Amino acid sequence: MSSSLLRDRPATTNEMLAVFDDASTLHHALAFESALAQAQADAQVIDAPSAQAITTACDAFTTDISSFAEAVALAGTLAIPLLQALRARLTSTAAANLHRGATSQDLSDSVLMLQMKEASALLAAEHARLVTALTMSAKRFAALPAVGRTLLQDARPIGFGLRIAQWALGIREAAVHLERTISAHANVQLGGAAGTRADMLGRGSVVAAGLAQRLQLNRSAPWHARRGGIAAMAASLGVCIGALGKMARDISLLAQKHIGEAFEPLVEGRGGSSAMPHKRNPTGCQVALSAATRAPGLVATVLAGLPCELERGLGGWQAEGPVLAELCLLAAGSAHAMADAAQGLVVMDDAIARNLAQANIGDDIGESRQIIEEILGPPREVH
Repeated sequence: MSSSLLRDRPATTNEMLAVFDDASTLHHALAFESALAQAQADAQVIDAPSAQAITTACDAFTTDISSFAEAVALAGTLAIPLLQALRARLTSTAAANLHRGATSQDLSDSVLMLQMKEASALLAAEHARLVTALTMSAKRFAALPAVGRTLLQDARPIGFGLRIAQWALGIREAAVHLERTISAHANVQLGGAAGTRADMLGRGSVVAAGLAQRLQLNRSAPWHARRGGIAAMAASLGVCIGALGKMARDISLLAQKHIGEAFEPLVEGRGGSSAMPHKRNPTGCQVALSAATRAPGLVATVLAGLPCELERGLGGWQAEGPVLAELCLLAAGSAHAMADAAQGLVVMDDAIARNLAQANIGDDIGESRQIIEEILGPPREVH
């Protein structure tokens, strides 16, 4: 099977690629079918032997991803070939009880929410590493007078640490909002063909609650055509990527030869030029800025799907999974690159002093230190 690692890996991390790869998607889809059967057996919608047989079939399921992907493309949904393959391994009774009362979108949406929870945990770890490093640097350089720049021109002096503290606060606020958003909207999806939970003997809400508990997703009424939670996740990812891009933009500007006030850490094999050996390119900033360039269009794609049709739409929600995955990949690559940059940030005191002297604007940094303390107060807990 073909791979796109040469394109995808420079923009993200291996860990985030694994969250959305084929093996992960199939694992979560099988977990959904197994958990659904067990929840339905608990609610006496299907018999216990059928549920156990379904779980056993799901646990033992293997396939050739390349040929399976062709079947998915032909069917237009993951659920159809997966259910066909599972039913071939089951008795007639268990086969009839497999996926009872569910629809392909129930599986697809629930799988995506499981992946978003995993993605959230990875991003939270990178954001914490990044904010911790920036906080230390902001305090270290709080009193270092530097040229403040507005509209890309020399303005008034600031404490160099204030600029760093502003990066930290912007990223921290975006990260907290992202984590809260994913936590609030990582809902189980179980509504059936038209969102009515038909064919569950009037016990659909009980089944949905059991399914949510097993998958560790939030309980929820069916949300097939109510895509605001997905849009909120996309928008929050976009804001996070933008906050990381702000830091990257500033570092890349400060690293210009005629300024030379701050640089990414020097790492062997990174940041060179194929044609100009003298260059020290801000490669981490490049990753973050590329992500910030791509993210707005991706967020807009999800927003465009909000006015979906009637009970279950056509083409809108089907676009969300790949787009959310791409946003998570970009967010992970950006956060990782900027966390590395923050941990090894090189601040050139001499260049900062030289530029300040040449600007001839004095060295009064106002209340920079007090503002830094205000900015770097204790982070708010995520609920």
